Amino acid sequence: NALSNALRAAIFEALEDGDRDPEVRVMILRGAGVCFSAGYDLAGVGELPWLTAGNQGQWARHVVDGWFRVWDLAKPVIAQVHGYCLAGGTELATACDLVYVAEDAQIGYPPVRLMSPPDMQFHPWMMGMRQAMESMLTGDSLSGAEAARRGWANRAHPADQLEAEVLAVAERVAKLPPELAAINKRSVHRAMEIMGMRAAIRAGTEIQALAFQTEASSAYMSRFRRDGESVSKLLSERDSAFGDYRERETAPPKD
Repeated sequence: NALSNALRAAIFEALEDGDRDPEVRVMILRGAGVCFSAGYDLAGVGELPWLTAGNQGQWARHVVDGWFRVWDLAKPVIAQVHGYCLAGGTELATACDLVYVAEDAQIGYPPVRLMSPPDMQFHPWMMGMRQAMESMLTGDSLSGAEAARRGWANRAHPADQLEAEVLAVAERVAKLPPELAAINKRSVHRAMEIMGMRAAIRAGTEIQALAFQTEASSAYMSRFRRDGESVSKLLSERDSAFGDYRERETAPPKD
């Protein structure tokens, strides 16, 4: 479930259609197959699906604009996370209102190791300063169980029970009148915004753009475009020193 721009555009279209549909009271976003999402499609994401001001930082500004489009929907959106949830996948899940994860899911942002900090820098807001710092300085993943304890997810469940548990929550949310659910949702978001969350995440796009100008990031990213090396090889090179992700497929999740 690599997040190409075409897939992202389809996700936004589906969610916005649901937001307009009077028969829909809550939406669930989940990944088909073995994982929620391994992140952005580094092999070629395609044209941006909507206009964002160009020049340095355009990509980060663009994706943050998209995730806030999800944040600003009237109806609640639930992320159901299993398997890998990495990089842009974590941003997509974070944009949702409720997040439920499989206990053995792996949630992480490995691009901090050789590329840049996140496009959407949610970590201090969702997990606190200490865990945010550890995540930014290691790129290590958290298990679903640990992510729930750190506050990124609402709850973690055994993988074979996750879908049933998410549906049970969705049914409870759907009992609220839609107009009241929208106001209740907005009240939480407004409190976070008054504390500076939206402004901080937008400011983070400029820091992310600066990171791409560093020698280490420029050298690494140039090889995606110039040397023709496979994405798989470059990602393995990134993670080999740490012995995780694709370099340790059978490793137990961090917990």
